[in-house]
Amino acid sequence: MKKNCVVAVVGRPNVGKSTLFNRLTRGRRALVHKQAGVTRDVQRKLVEWTGHSFELLDTGGLFSGINDPLIEQVEARALKEAANADVLLFVVDAEAGLIPTDFDVAKKLRETHLPVLLVANKAERPVAKGLATEFHRLGFETYHEVSALHGEGTGDLLDEVVKLLPRSSARELHSDLRLAIAGVPNVGKSSLVNAIVGEEANIVDSRPGTTRDSIDVSVAWRKRRITLVDTAGIKRKARTSEDLDILSTLKSLESIERCDVAVVMLDATRDISNQDIKVASYPHNAARGVVVCFNKWDAVPKKGDKTYVEMERQFRRMSGFLDYAPVLFISAKSTQRVDKVLETAWRIKEEREKRIPTAELNRLIARIVEKSPPPFYGGGNGKIFYATQVDVAPPTITLFVNRANHFNRYYLRYLNNQIREAFGFEGSLIRIEMAERRSAKDTKDSPRARPTRRSRIKKKKRVAT
Repeated sequence: MKKNCVVAVVGRPNVGKSTLFNRLTRGRRALVHKQAGVTRDVQRKLVEWTGHSFELLDTGGLFSGINDPLIEQVEARALKEAANADVLLFVVDAEAGLIPTDFDVAKKLRETHLPVLLVANKAERPVAKGLATEFHRLGFETYHEVSALHGEGTGDLLDEVVKLLPRSSARELHSDLRLAIAGVPNVGKSSLVNAIVGEEANIVDSRPGTTRDSIDVSVAWRKRRITLVDTAGIKRKARTSEDLDILSTLKSLESIERCDVAVVMLDATRDISNQDIKVASYPHNAARGVVVCFNKWDAVPKKGDKTYVEMERQFRRMSGFLDYAPVLFISAKSTQRVDKVLETAWRIKEEREKRIPTAELNRLIARIVEKSPPPFYGGGNGKIFYATQVDVAPPTITLFVNRANHFNRYYLRYLNNQIREAFGFEGSLIRIEMAERRSAKDTKDSPRARPTRRSRIKKKKRVAT
């Protein structure tokens, strides 16, 4: 597979790198906040401009002056990505002017011997007009004044970028499976991504909340391309008082909404919490595929033959709505059973996209009804005329019935379980819709019915079970 050209956005903290990334990619993927040092991992997105395509990278701030092992990891990762890029966008703050840290960043970028475009951001403000020219002291030939917030000057900047890249046809990155890693803080989501990729794709630290944004990482697996989405830990609402935590949680929920399958991660070394179950409900409610992973299995003390059985039983008891989701016990640190995660996720994807022939489905429904007909409910007995699968991912089945209110949720759940037992659909909920279709006798006896119509569909009722 041909490698994309790479353009990295670099600079000191809080100069607007993430805002520029969002502007050039025409999206809001990177988390933007007035607090410095928000970006820690590397965001990637394909950009197309005038027939050229390249991968744009948003990196963490350089030379912040903060003595912290986590910040050192962020800066080392940003320099590593910069060294592997084809073109560098060196972003400075035109409003704040030139500061000593900019000279430190410029020195490091010159050592890469790569093309560098100097970008003075926030140039739309009046105070920036008199300060912008002093950035020539950094020693770079190309200089662009832009406003990432309003988009001013970004078109000229992209024109300059594509001049420095080899010509390539514009194309989108294809992903066969989009897999989101979700969970509460500090359960090992980034460690799992790194274990799958085989290198430190994302920054890992023992402190909760290390990952603040949702980071996409593409991997090749059995001739397929899988996009791993490492999300920020989802905290309880009572503990998300800071607006940055709220933004991180919203980004995580957005990533779950646009994934194919979600890995719900739990910490096997501690008790299952209500927040764990709450997080597990998000992909279920979004009708995504779900696989549950208990991480840190190698660190569980005094494991016995029945330990995993009891742990899975407790999870099933607390989250009855996820009875269809497979459960794995892994260790991202020692890579124990990590290979099973992608295998299970891919199997779930295939199950979600499976279609059942209409004739086969109706034969099953007939056997179910013959064995256990709908009970008397809502003033009458329910009758199923016909069934068909109308959609996939998630599998959706429509039942044409005489009265939707004659079917209680217990009987619909029974139908759901019987369909799952016959056809599988592992890791995915099954949606059952009901469409009322009155028989000729019902139409004739009804005082409000039209005698010229033999049958009609009155309404639909959707039940997700």
